[in-house]
Amino acid sequence: MRRRSNNKKKQNLFSKIFSKNTDSTTIPEKVVLGAIALIVTFIIVSMVSGVSALMKIGSKSMPRSVDVSSNGPVNILLLGMDIGDPSQVDNQSIKRTDTIMVANYNPQNKKMHLVSIPRDTLININGKNAKINSVYAIAGYPKIKSEVEKLLNVNINYIVKIDYNAFREIIDAIGGIEMKIDRNMIYDDEGQNLHINFKAGETVTLDGKKAEEFFRWRKNNDGSGFANGDLDRIENQQKFISKVIEKCTSPFIMFRVPKIMSALGDNIETNMSSFEVLNYGLKFSNIKKENTIMATTAGTPKTINGESFLIFDKSANKDILSSLVSSTSSRNLPENISKDDIRIKILNATKINGLAAKEEKELNSMGYKKIDTGNTELSDKSVILSNNDDKLQVILQDLNIKNTDRKENKTEYNDYDVIIILGKDFATLDE
Repeated sequence: MRRRSNNKKKQNLFSKIFSKNTDSTTIPEKVVLGAIALIVTFIIVSMVSGVSALMKIGSKSMPRSVDVSSNGPVNILLLGMDIGDPSQVDNQSIKRTDTIMVANYNPQNKKMHLVSIPRDTLININGKNAKINSVYAIAGYPKIKSEVEKLLNVNINYIVKIDYNAFREIIDAIGGIEMKIDRNMIYDDEGQNLHINFKAGETVTLDGKKAEEFFRWRKNNDGSGFANGDLDRIENQQKFISKVIEKCTSPFIMFRVPKIMSALGDNIETNMSSFEVLNYGLKFSNIKKENTIMATTAGTPKTINGESFLIFDKSANKDILSSLVSSTSSRNLPENISKDDIRIKILNATKINGLAAKEEKELNSMGYKKIDTGNTELSDKSVILSNNDDKLQVILQDLNIKNTDRKENKTEYNDYDVIIILGKDFATLDE
């Protein structure tokens, strides 16, 4: 029903376009109706072929997504990967998240907030200082997800990872982006086979390859470039993204849907289902340009042991934090509760060997350290048991288990704040 409604809207839109500067005396009514019917038919075919391409989208390595109600706000973590080692293009472990953004969409006010996190932002991994762009290579998706959640005080519902190959194909699919170049951008890196050459004042139609060059540039061969390094580069990227959004919200983008869907299906990894991608894609395409707000988290530059970091400043980011609405709550978690202080027992209530140990590893990567595992009698339903509402609230942000109950007075539960029972339904979600 939703697709039929959207097609009807598009039919009305194209009807307006065709009728705006014509009258029935110059163009027969049947010709106008025939043209509209042809366009609507093309849209339907495009959507069908798009769904077929989107069926390839998915991920076996990302954390499970967090459900969102149809009218609830959603937070999507967008990860843009660097090339890594050009001689080892398939080696994901050495790639870093060159771009980290959170897209927050609120269907109530139809606003989209895009928040960029500078890659030099300081975080802590196993007691050691690290830059947030290295988290994925060191500890994978769960850790980068939890670090972003901690910084922005939100729940991440979905993750989308895109590499530069996908970036290039998507920009080519939408027909390129016209950009006015406001400074000389001349840089060569033989190691990455990267060669950038744009002249100040020229207007260039950026295809996928040139868009990648524009997106990645920070400095010239002579050392000149952005005064504030990565922060200025993010601002440049946001200008480019604004142009992409402007082009993708044009009604004529529908003619490019098959190529766009194919590029998405071939090159993107996400824990969203193909239909969730399509659903949100349709919603996002209707966002007005003035309702897309871009921002970058602020911080204080600091050199630690000879390495430069950006120290996240909570007070300086007050406006950004208040603008992001979590899908389940405003994530007002108890400030006196630390994840590594919560004592957890995970019990496997299925016949699947190692399910509890697997979940222990995932929770470890999110910052929970005091975890024991075991087995219990078989159960179809998963449940989290706790008598401490604050600690329960914290762990509910990281587990896709909706059933909760009070902790029974059992001897084997006495040493734990939270008991997680993994049932058959959890095993199904985890596949």
